[in-house]
Amino acid sequence: MAYLPPHKRHPSTTASTPTPTPAPPPLSLSSPLRSLSLSSPRGRHRGAGARYPGPSNKIIHAAGCVSRWSPLPPFSLGPEDGDGEPLLRLEPFPCVPIERKTGAKPLALVASSSPREGSSYSAGAAAAAIADKFVPDLLAASERAKAGDAPKEQGELVKLSLVARVGKLLFQCQPDGSPVSLETLCEAAKAGEDGSKSNLHKLFYTSVPSECLDDMERSAVTRMGLEFDSSKEHYHVKVFDKHQSDSTISCKCTLQEDGRLAIHKVELNQVRQLVEDISCLFKGLDLRLMLCAKRILKHLDLQSEVESAIKSLVSSAVIDPNVKGGLRWPLGKESIGERFSIVGVWHTNYKAFRNETLRLKLRHADRFDHRSSTGEVSNEVTFKLIGISRRLEDADQEESSLKEMLVSAVQMIWDNALNYKIAP
Repeated sequence: MAYLPPHKRHPSTTASTPTPTPAPPPLSLSSPLRSLSLSSPRGRHRGAGARYPGPSNKIIHAAGCVSRWSPLPPFSLGPEDGDGEPLLRLEPFPCVPIERKTGAKPLALVASSSPREGSSYSAGAAAAAIADKFVPDLLAASERAKAGDAPKEQGELVKLSLVARVGKLLFQCQPDGSPVSLETLCEAAKAGEDGSKSNLHKLFYTSVPSECLDDMERSAVTRMGLEFDSSKEHYHVKVFDKHQSDSTISCKCTLQEDGRLAIHKVELNQVRQLVEDISCLFKGLDLRLMLCAKRILKHLDLQSEVESAIKSLVSSAVIDPNVKGGLRWPLGKESIGERFSIVGVWHTNYKAFRNETLRLKLRHADRFDHRSSTGEVSNEVTFKLIGISRRLEDADQEESSLKEMLVSAVQMIWDNALNYKIAP
């Protein structure tokens, strides 16, 4: 019998060799989220697709996109200035998913002391400082996007979306191999003050402790004046098309009563227009503000070959809670010819809460990347600033009112979502 590599074996060929399964997600996950099949063990995925070159999760930045970083409170004279600002240091931050990819621990910026009594590092002061710097660039970025900076193919709907994410800002060695230092960060912070792009090799790690989701659902949503909106489960099938190598097709699917997947929405990669990363030195978590152009395919029938391939790949998927990402494909069904192939899958469960201007999403995501054969389970907190997003798409934009709306949103997030710590 011809030899089959492990990633191409049919489940029946490996029945004699039990697959090790890691421990299920922590019991501290809120029961409503956990009840949506989150406690199933995860075995090694048997999907293939490595024959086909191309990006599996390509991040696209628009021309002129500014991606910068700054600490809050800022440091102006280095690690410690003459006014006794807090001593800052870089320390290794254990993070298994990143260490697997890079082989080294990333670094986190840490304040060695607490803020002095009577200091002005309040939520209101922080929110005002962020809005003053961010809003002018936000207006410029939205104008670029509306002027056609984001790709607009036939049958494609482009919408602006401003989001705030919480997580941990981590730094790595520079692309040329040189280590990151406090001096490097100080220079990057000064460049950020001028609205320049950051040359730092940074990562925004968005997986937060499950206790964070529990507490947000239990009490923070009430403090923020949010009401329950929806609770949903989705499977995301990532498809690579060799004829569109600069993007990945993402099919958001729902599970039907007959156990099959139905396509709910088809999107292309988001295009990032503006990214503002803030190290919140006296908080447990950091903050990212990001403006993206969302690209939704409205009419797949305009490209019948693409539509046929997507429907075929999705219909061939098998729901399997024992594999990473929750989906697998029968042998030979994970690709179509030399053009289309599965490059990744996500299984997500989320609860959403909202008011008129803001939508909070508490999401548990189980992801698997077919290219690298790696998976990750994460808990994520995302705020969609829907009120500001709507205003950005209006013809008449008033900077002062946008600042007021952003200050209100950031202050709410600062007080209610950044106090949790990711234990190193």
